[in-house]
Amino acid sequence: MNLNVDERRPSLHDHLSLQGKVALVTGASSGIGAAISKKLAEHGAVVAVAARRRPLLDDLVAEIEAFGGTARAIDLDVTDESSCRNAVDTCVEHFGGIDILVNNAGLMLLGPIEDADTHDWRRMIDTDVLGLMYMTHAALPHLLADKGTVVQLSSADRRAVGPLTGVYNASKAAVSAFSESLRQEVTTRGVRVVVIEPGATSTELPTHITHAPTRDAVAEFSAAIGLLEPDDVAEAIVYAVSQPPHVAVNELLLRSVDQQR
Repeated sequence: MNLNVDERRPSLHDHLSLQGKVALVTGASSGIGAAISKKLAEHGAVVAVAARRRPLLDDLVAEIEAFGGTARAIDLDVTDESSCRNAVDTCVEHFGGIDILVNNAGLMLLGPIEDADTHDWRRMIDTDVLGLMYMTHAALPHLLADKGTVVQLSSADRRAVGPLTGVYNASKAAVSAFSESLRQEVTTRGVRVVVIEPGATSTELPTHITHAPTRDAVAEFSAAIGLLEPDDVAEAIVYAVSQPPHVAVNELLLRSVDQQR
């Protein structure tokens, strides 16, 4: 049966309005974080974009404002708990609250455990685990007040442990465990906790790997498969945070169809 335009059922995107919502996105200066920030703004949210690289944040704010969105740049080092508190306070002072926290800041310093530079381990744990915990802790009173949503960026690697990924796997397993405990603590108070687990995605993360043979192996793997794009992950997050208040999308696993594990 053919339907007139006025008779068709509303599409999913007809319901994905975030008008009036305030979002704080960490690691927003590039990659998935920048894509999330733009996508949230496109759907009506005002966005506080937070990271260490201020020039890139300023460019992102200008890009969002160019299409009519509202954004503010906030300097943030998630490994510094006081910086996390300041980012939350600045967002609340400027926009009046926090409805959506996206903990996206992260590192992926892969390499063998034997002869590893353990400084890389500490950097990953400080950023991927403690930074996420600091931000969640600082924002939680506001999320509880507004019955908001916290989005935690984990990884498909959390489910597919292999060589060269041990500490990164451990950091993402910690994110998932922390987030599930948080969910059980706050779900009856109206706060939703969403864990996003992207597979291999086209970002700058692999270029930060300090172990050259591993960096080369990741580049070869990435060239052999179709990667997710940051916008793919951003769309999934918009879907999760746009659900009616009684619906909690607690976990989303995304992979390219070419990625087997």
